[in-house]
Amino acid sequence: MVTVRLKGIHSVHAKGHPYYYAWRGGPRLHGEPGSQEFLASYKAATDTIANLDRSLFSTWVALYRSSDEFRKNAASTREEWSKWLDRINDHFGDLSLGQFDRAAFRVDIRKWRDKWKHAPRTADYGKQVLSRVLSYAVAEGKLILNICHEIPNLYSVDRSDVIWEDSHLARLLECNKVSAEIKWAGRLAKLTGFRRADLLTVSWTHVEQYAIEVRTQKSRAKRRATAPITRELRDLLDEIPKRATTILTSSKGCPWTPDGFGSSWWKALENAGLHGNGLDLHLHDLRGTFATFIYRAGFSSREIADTLGWTEDRVDRLIDRYVRREDILKDKIQRLEAGGKSK
Repeated sequence: MVTVRLKGIHSVHAKGHPYYYAWRGGPRLHGEPGSQEFLASYKAATDTIANLDRSLFSTWVALYRSSDEFRKNAASTREEWSKWLDRINDHFGDLSLGQFDRAAFRVDIRKWRDKWKHAPRTADYGKQVLSRVLSYAVAEGKLILNICHEIPNLYSVDRSDVIWEDSHLARLLECNKVSAEIKWAGRLAKLTGFRRADLLTVSWTHVEQYAIEVRTQKSRAKRRATAPITRELRDLLDEIPKRATTILTSSKGCPWTPDGFGSSWWKALENAGLHGNGLDLHLHDLRGTFATFIYRAGFSSREIADTLGWTEDRVDRLIDRYVRREDILKDKIQRLEAGGKSK
């Protein structure tokens, strides 16, 4: 029996039954996988793509969604980008592709992006996905240039030197309105330096004798993130109940979904007074806290950079701001106080 590998098939489970689609957002396939009916259904769907009018922008949204370039992204990225591809298709799909070769059309793109200007990062994210579709069309020789490249981002705050200080984390951990599950997440982030995607997927099987080691999703599992297990981290792992394969879970004992965790995390920051009034702390900023933590433990800038995937310059800027400056001030205070006592 010959096995035929079909590219891009997207499956969904609903009410206990699997449903298959030619690609995410594409037409539903019929029959059992491997059957002649299923293969015929897939061929009809892909033939439809091949015969679409390539002068329409909607065709290029569909072509990008079914491309290897799109499918090589992590599953979480594909899921999030698919939502934006639907929005992009709804707004621009009926236009001709040639519209995007007109520099003046940047005005229309900015107007579309600005529907989310109250949330600048969201607006920029939508523009990023649109830009990927246009870059795909450029690579296929159907557009001369990607006009998104000349549209500046709305969100431009440099967070490279932002960290959680001890007082910030204490406010989160001492707040009665913050769940134990969110507090565990904050502490685990501080003690491992893991990115959010890795924090939510790291499992108990990743816990070894001396370290937690996980293939980081940021690199599509090509790189490993390693966190040495200190006594404080070991105590935290002993405290967290084993309710699922993942270390972190929701209050229902299930692995967090990205959206579920995100909404719970931001609500916790508001309840703890860590959002607004001049404060704008993100979970990602706890990676900087981890950097200062391991620096005080004797790690060099090179070792910290290797651990977090940063440059040494970025590490040095952060250490200068939060550690060395503090140590210098403490030394000055001690000398001043010692001088005062000698008199």
